[in-house]
Amino acid sequence: MKKRLTYIVISVVICLLVGFLSGFATQSSVDNWYAGLNKPAFNPPNWIFGPVWTMLYILMGVAAGLVWSKGIHHIWVKTALYHFSFQLIFNALWSVVFFGFNKPFWALLVILILLALILLNMKSFRVVSKTAAYLLVPYFLWVCFATFLNYKIWELN
Repeated sequence: MKKRLTYIVISVVICLLVGFLSGFATQSSVDNWYAGLNKPAFNPPNWIFGPVWTMLYILMGVAAGLVWSKGIHHIWVKTALYHFSFQLIFNALWSVVFFGFNKPFWALLVILILLALILLNMKSFRVVSKTAAYLLVPYFLWVCFATFLNYKIWELN
């Protein structure tokens, strides 16, 4: 139990760190470039994104920690964590492309790849821990919403 908790805490910290670092790209554009974009009526207020992403990164970290605690020596655990790492990189890449480079079209391509990677990640997590796979469902649903929002912002601008 202590080992599992350690892996969960480390994984949560890593995910929150990725989110924090991605936030630098986001913050550089939210008040100027992003504020000037045409957005759809369903665009949430800016203040909602921080709390939502914080919760999602925590859920992602718990999921990764549960998988990791099953034993890194197991091929399915290694595969699942590899998929997790790859989707986490694309998660951060989206922020850099959308907010850092101010490129909604290219960010749309990145987020479509991210969606596929999340599904792959959920599938590989499910082999190791069904609970871990289910913990990624809110993340997947939010990224589906973010994909549609990204598309509409690109379309409107």
